[in-house]
Amino acid sequence: MAMTTHLDIASAEEQLFSGLVEMVIAKGIMGELGITPQHAPLLTALKPGPVRVILQGGEEAAFYVSGGMLEVQPSLITILADTGIRAEDIDEAAALLAKEKAEKTLSDQSTQIEYSVATAELAEAVAQLRTLQALRKKAGRS
Repeated sequence: MAMTTHLDIASAEEQLFSGLVEMVIAKGIMGELGITPQHAPLLTALKPGPVRVILQGGEEAAFYVSGGMLEVQPSLITILADTGIRAEDIDEAAALLAKEKAEKTLSDQSTQIEYSVATAELAEAVAQLRTLQALRKKAGRS
């Protein structure tokens, strides 16, 4: 039986996950992280994108986080997400619409806009769509 550690994923809205896992894969600000049991203590900010979780027994689950913090302690991994959602609950149509709207806003030179807001909205929509693509790719392998 593979070694496990406890993982909690929470956002301001809800507890997304709490249980034993074999591995957590997430995008930190310095790159992708693979966290396994007995990993060295760590604290890092997360980029918007998928968080993949290898559950006890080898099954995989995926979540989308819009950013947040990841903390690793000797027997606990905690992800505090700005906002988070289970990957299978992402509304693809809404994400595509948000992406198109942000792209149009950024390309429209005639309006007074807040480019940083539009850029952040675009990045979040693209990250959600990439999370869905990764989930579909995984499902295609299974």
